[in-house]
Amino acid sequence: MAEISNIRSVKGMHDLLPASSRVFSRIEAEMRRVFSQYGFSEIRTPVVEETRLFSRGIGEETDIVAKEMYTFLDRDGTSLSLRPENTASAVRAYIEHGMAVSDPVARWYYAGPMFRHERAQKGRYRQFHQIGAEIFGISDAAADAELMHMLMDFAAAVGVSGGRLGINSLGCAACRPAYREALKSFAVGVRERLCEDCGRRIETNPLRVLDCKKEPCRAATENAPASADHLCADCAAHFARLRSALDAFGDTYEVDRRMVRGLDYYNRTTFELSAAAPAEEGGDGAGLGAQNAIAGGGRYDGLVEILGGRPTPAVGFAVGLERLAMLSPWAADPLPPAVRVFVMAVGEGTLEPAAALASGLRRRGVSVEFDGSDKGFKAKFKRADKSGAVVAAIVGEDEARRGVCAVKSMTAAMLPGGEKQAEVPVADAAAYIETVLRHEA
Repeated sequence: MAEISNIRSVKGMHDLLPASSRVFSRIEAEMRRVFSQYGFSEIRTPVVEETRLFSRGIGEETDIVAKEMYTFLDRDGTSLSLRPENTASAVRAYIEHGMAVSDPVARWYYAGPMFRHERAQKGRYRQFHQIGAEIFGISDAAADAELMHMLMDFAAAVGVSGGRLGINSLGCAACRPAYREALKSFAVGVRERLCEDCGRRIETNPLRVLDCKKEPCRAATENAPASADHLCADCAAHFARLRSALDAFGDTYEVDRRMVRGLDYYNRTTFELSAAAPAEEGGDGAGLGAQNAIAGGGRYDGLVEILGGRPTPAVGFAVGLERLAMLSPWAADPLPPAVRVFVMAVGEGTLEPAAALASGLRRRGVSVEFDGSDKGFKAKFKRADKSGAVVAAIVGEDEARRGVCAVKSMTAAMLPGGEKQAEVPVADAAAYIETVLRHEA
């Protein structure tokens, strides 16, 4: 039997230790602040859904469904999958809870883990985290533009600005089939230059040929037909409206004719936010390499109906939290101490007054590490020094008998009376220490 010490995290899964977790928490706090300013409310969906939700919603022939989902049978034989993305789950919740009747215009956001069995690499994991937002019930392209503007605001709020916003239109059910055939015909002509996956995609989903990141495929499709040249009048007007709305918001963007995104449910608008530049160009997207997209989304007007709901227009995006955290300047910030006060009980009869002091400080909102173990003073003081606490409060046997505690500054600063250590009555110690902390600040 293998030793327990040999157990490691599953390949592609990663731990978020305190330094990383703190960056994630700060980003999520900005998400809640910014998104709420735009009238969005938070939802939380299960990490496990029926497999058919994703196979019907995302598409059977997408790489996500065909290759990357973690799928297993429940005890009753139902096929379940760990969610690979959250839009399908949000749509399922919108339908299941009757939102089309009770509140057809819904503005939701979410944050949480997703799961895809793909090649693990820097900034890309098999359990990864996404932040996303969805708008249901609005068909006007101004909603698409507002969503992109919110995304740009959010990126700036977490210290990631100067990125590239790319937009495109995929058309609709009326005009997309003709474009699909034109692209398929082109791809057949360059099949020998395409990778094996793209050769398969020619028949199953030719638009995905444009989404391939392999350089030979990108070179082979450089002169491929553009979806913007095949839009019907309504889709052309919708795209023009999008550009006008983005101009009105003051957002800089580029039309990217190659942008098709990797999911089948998109129609009309697609967009992507990329880091300023990859490493070889010296930009602040240096940590991400060539695949420097940090967010993407688009319109999916048919997905609610595909999954059994009423026809409902919708648009949304998702942000890769790991990638965003790598770019945020917060990642370089030192981890602040977890506690401000270290309270120790040293010797017989000291546990009760020391514990009461620790509890009193916490009720005042002060972070406290408490040591009531039977270790000696020297070991406890060493731990107090390592904790990063500003103040140590010591209740020894002599102090307990006299009803006092010793308060010692753990920094270069002096206590209010000009000394490094003072004795105060235990009953007054919490208030005194709070004064010391305000003085330190």
